[in-house]
Amino acid sequence: MIREGLSLVDVSSVAVSGPLAPFVLGFAGELAGRGYAARTVEHHCRLLGQVSRWLEDRDQRASALSVDLVRDFLAECHAAGRYASVRVGSFEPLLAYLRALGVTDAQKSAGPVGAVDAVLARFANYLAGEQGLAESTVTLRVKLVRPFLTKLAARDGVDLGSLTAEEVAEFVVRESRLRPASLPPTVTALRSLLRFLHVDGVIAAGLVDAVPTARTRRLVGLPKALAGAQVAAMVATCDEATAVGRRDRAILTLLSRLGLRAAEVAALRLDDIDWRRGEISIVGKGTSHERLPLPADAGSVLVAYLRDGRPSTDLREVFLCARGPYRPMSPDTVSSVTATAARKAGLGVVGAHRLRHSAYRFGRGHRHHPRLQAARPLLAAHHRPALHPPSAQRRPGRGREGGQRSPAPRRAPPRPPDAHNDQRGGRGPSARGKPAGQQPEDGWAVRDSNPELAG
Repeated sequence: MIREGLSLVDVSSVAVSGPLAPFVLGFAGELAGRGYAARTVEHHCRLLGQVSRWLEDRDQRASALSVDLVRDFLAECHAAGRYASVRVGSFEPLLAYLRALGVTDAQKSAGPVGAVDAVLARFANYLAGEQGLAESTVTLRVKLVRPFLTKLAARDGVDLGSLTAEEVAEFVVRESRLRPASLPPTVTALRSLLRFLHVDGVIAAGLVDAVPTARTRRLVGLPKALAGAQVAAMVATCDEATAVGRRDRAILTLLSRLGLRAAEVAALRLDDIDWRRGEISIVGKGTSHERLPLPADAGSVLVAYLRDGRPSTDLREVFLCARGPYRPMSPDTVSSVTATAARKAGLGVVGAHRLRHSAYRFGRGHRHHPRLQAARPLLAAHHRPALHPPSAQRRPGRGREGGQRSPAPRRAPPRPPDAHNDQRGGRGPSARGKPAGQQPEDGWAVRDSNPELAG
């Protein structure tokens, strides 16, 4: 019997013999530690016992277990009418556990590799090596062009040498009807593939110009910002008495207070939080990094979640799924948290990006965005803005009476600074030679005290 937290996992009823018998208790403890339910742990231990006896009948050692052997084992079981719902992926936790112990070198199940996979593998290496694209961009482009190559393979095999412009245009037209929202990145990925095939010598002529242009209307789908009361209503739906509620409250606070993206929240790690300085490091698009101050309210909800809500695990990501197996939350899961809170608040469908746009409602103009306001102390440590930007000087305009243009004010000749008159509100010039009456406000010069310019 294995105890993990408050749950008890009993595997004594599972009879295991063969080369995998020494690993059953450790495997059960690993699954229980990752948050698997007791019945799920028992199910995986039974699978371990079945494949262990199958290896014993064939005089195989534990180190021989691989994806191919698992596939053969399941083929025999399915033919005998057993484990009809079990697939090769069901054995991935066991294979991963044995790999971690160094018992086997079995690789992760990737399925059969065909001609399409070979072309995509070379294409991925080209994007990463020659183009220097980020891993996420490479994965996306490979995913978007896979249907194109799969369609060609189903028709005439992967005979890219006879590829025509009509086939390229036909694919784009079909994608525009099936997935119109993802057409622009699909067109970009297809152009990259055709450019690679031409450079690789697979196709004789470049077909990049044969790809139709994806016409999109800019700002049509720009998310509409929420009011402050609506954001507060969404945060209020989180039940702080539960672990899930504390987690969701922390997520919504980071999205709305700092204007983070869903992917940035999902990628946040424990190492990215500097509690002593009150700062967090954000990994943005591509490989960009930002260092932002952590507001007090966002820090308090994070502490509440980390102390009493986050599962005890070796994972370094901050936000984890509440149910086992414990794993980092994906950007889609973060958006799902936002959608659930909006639905409870009666706001309809709201995605995580609307909270990012809602952050711009706090203040007027981009300089008042909360993300920029919070970063001002950090920016001031490296750069002190000028007190007299050129745009702050008002040009002489027409007077209030008689429609006459006011004469340009004459600047007094510089005088030595007077320690007595240089105090706030004094009439003497400052140490920088600023005209009397001007005081800096947030790093910018305020209106001149001259009556002709103050209007």
